[in-house]
Amino acid sequence: MTSLTLAQKGTPLPYGALAEYANSVSPGTFSVKWQEGSSLKDKDKAANAVIATDNGEEIVGQGPTVAYILRFLPQMSPEVSQWLTFSLEQLGTAAAFKDLEQAFAQLDQHLQMRSYLAGYTVTAADVAVWGALRASAIFQRNLKLESQQVLGEALMRWYVHISTQPFVERLSESLAQLQANSSKKGSSGEKKAADQGKFDLGLENVEYGKVVTRFPPEPSGYMHIGHAKAALLNEYFARLYNGKFIVRFDDSNPSKEKSEFEDAITEDLRLLGIAGDKITHTSDYFQTIYEYALQLIRSGGAYVDDTDKERIKEERMDGIASRCRDQSVEENLERFEQMRLGTEMGERCCLRAKISVDCPNKAMRDPVIYRCKPVPHHRTGTAWKIYPTYDFCCPIVDSLEGVTHALRSMEYRDRNPLYAWFFPALNLRPVAIQDFSRMNFVYTLLSKRKLQWFVDNGRVTGWDDPRFPTVRGIRRRGMTIEALRQYVLMQGASQKNMLLEWDKIWSLNKKIIDPVAPRHTALLKRELVPATIVGGPTESYIKQVPKHKKNPELGTKQTVFSPLVFVDQADAATFAVNEEITLMDWGNAIVSNIERIDNVVTGLTLQLHLEGDFKTTKKKITWLGQDSAMHPVEALLVDYDYLITKKKLEEDDEIIDVLTPVTEFDEPAIVDANVGNLSKGSIIQLERRGYYIVDKLANESELGLITLIKIPDGKASSMASKHNQNETNAPAPSKKSQKAAKSSKNQKKQDPDAALGLPRPEDVCNMYKTDPMYGDVKLANPKDISSMYETNKFY
Repeated sequence: MTSLTLAQKGTPLPYGALAEYANSVSPGTFSVKWQEGSSLKDKDKAANAVIATDNGEEIVGQGPTVAYILRFLPQMSPEVSQWLTFSLEQLGTAAAFKDLEQAFAQLDQHLQMRSYLAGYTVTAADVAVWGALRASAIFQRNLKLESQQVLGEALMRWYVHISTQPFVERLSESLAQLQANSSKKGSSGEKKAADQGKFDLGLENVEYGKVVTRFPPEPSGYMHIGHAKAALLNEYFARLYNGKFIVRFDDSNPSKEKSEFEDAITEDLRLLGIAGDKITHTSDYFQTIYEYALQLIRSGGAYVDDTDKERIKEERMDGIASRCRDQSVEENLERFEQMRLGTEMGERCCLRAKISVDCPNKAMRDPVIYRCKPVPHHRTGTAWKIYPTYDFCCPIVDSLEGVTHALRSMEYRDRNPLYAWFFPALNLRPVAIQDFSRMNFVYTLLSKRKLQWFVDNGRVTGWDDPRFPTVRGIRRRGMTIEALRQYVLMQGASQKNMLLEWDKIWSLNKKIIDPVAPRHTALLKRELVPATIVGGPTESYIKQVPKHKKNPELGTKQTVFSPLVFVDQADAATFAVNEEITLMDWGNAIVSNIERIDNVVTGLTLQLHLEGDFKTTKKKITWLGQDSAMHPVEALLVDYDYLITKKKLEEDDEIIDVLTPVTEFDEPAIVDANVGNLSKGSIIQLERRGYYIVDKLANESELGLITLIKIPDGKASSMASKHNQNETNAPAPSKKSQKAAKSSKNQKKQDPDAALGLPRPEDVCNMYKTDPMYGDVKLANPKDISSMYETNKFY
């Protein structure tokens, strides 16, 4: 096998990336190895990569090295060759900042509507450019600062996407192994290499091949976008260091957990492309955890408390010791046995760790670590009547399963000292904790309890409702797994909590689906306008046209050209007689007659003018023809609003006070017959309307209509809350939403100020009226106070 050796500090990443890409095309082509230093041959900077062929030949230098690797790649198109040259000449490490800035701008512009540099899959062009950017200190510095002004959003999105490719992961793994070995030497005084744009949490005590991370979801609900980040980050670091990733179901609360949720989480992880090397359950360790609880009691580190729940809460808040805190070990063991048996007395008790009464960190004030709950468990049945809390079982099972790094969101930061306290208290191997920020979005609830309220009260159709932030919900809304993965990795392992807007993730999603979404046509049924075509076909005919003009690989669709077509009322209402318009995918036409009844257009006559230039017309409209063999298909176009009207919900906010009255809007429409052949989950673009996903086929819908859900595109108009829009401009609310809005109105609390009897101005606003403080004040004449010249009124 041919070997490629890379100098760690010699920025050889373009070569390494191309070689690993060659291994993707033909496994086993190159053996890629790293070596410390900036050169592999004394101080020859050009020798940052050396190829040793099977016949003993040695190849050194940028040109010969790249040329040799390219021999093992598929024949390149001219476009790929152009980008390869671009990567070597314009992105080289010797390039000046101004030149690099221009190159970044060129790349960002090229990638605005593309997922890849050349074509629709990864090519050598993407590999070479990614390698050059990975080796560029300037690019990496700006990437770390998330400087869109310098790099551009499209370029940053593309770079992160390519960084998730298998060939990059292999390259990163081999480099991480060298860095891990070097870190051992670093402790003896050697200078460490600069960390430039490293996607890292600063994991301590890393040993390549021995890192173990875990994702411990509780099977009490469906995975939401925040859980997806936790799962993706834990898997990312396990793979980065060639370690092990464990998926562990934290099933220690039987009153909330169901097998249904566990199956759903498993399926969501599969959809996200996340696979655990091992799948376990906390319930697998119930006996062991119980024995550790006994050990803690015998050592004086825990006591059984029969104080009522509210009293315990008050005493913890006020820093008051429980009357049970100084019970003897024997009494605590006896009471714990009553808990295990589920007796009447045992049900009144809980086991508390004996840590502190008045610690400033209230999480350390004798926390509850075991509760008595005589309810069946979905896996262990009635074998247990006591169950450990997450705070107790998590450090124990992490240690027992060999977890080296527990990556947790910032919400657990106050509980980190508690997590660490159990290791010496139980003589367990300690586990390092690393925090990362939680993903919080505007107008969005991530609390399972609050989401459950919407389900229980019929405000949504279920946990996969398109308005929900669950993985299933956003997928049903049209979010691709690729966009979700890219977005999470773009967020990185930052520890800064932010309230995120939805625009970026949906904008990223649009850039992924746009190149591959077939184009189709839809017209609203409401006041649909028939148009007679003059100078066109006397009989209808069917013609094959591209599904996507910029992506011929998607194939063709059938389009009906007929003497009678239909157009939208919204378009027809803007036409004037003798105006020239463009019928998309057909040609120009002149409006020769308009029929109206009460300002509603009821018919059009269009004179076909195919020799006209479409560039001269202002109105390009969609239309649908009809044929006896191909009728337009009836559909329902559905759009949604946020479930709440407040960007960020505070702790004391009541859901009922911030409910959006109407959150679902639908419009009956007709679509071209090709849509009837689409499968569920297909993503398309309806010309001039946006992107849609097929949610239900006609035979699955109560109304017998194909249901198409609109996919947000990240633009301000699609991301703004519809609640404040004028009702005449907003989409039509669905019957379900109207019913929900009425119910919400009935539940709404009365105005607490109504009883005060304060005067309110009529028909103006709902603010209180106040009298002028200084009476009527006459304003000065503008001529007396300004040197500006006077202008006459326009109207």
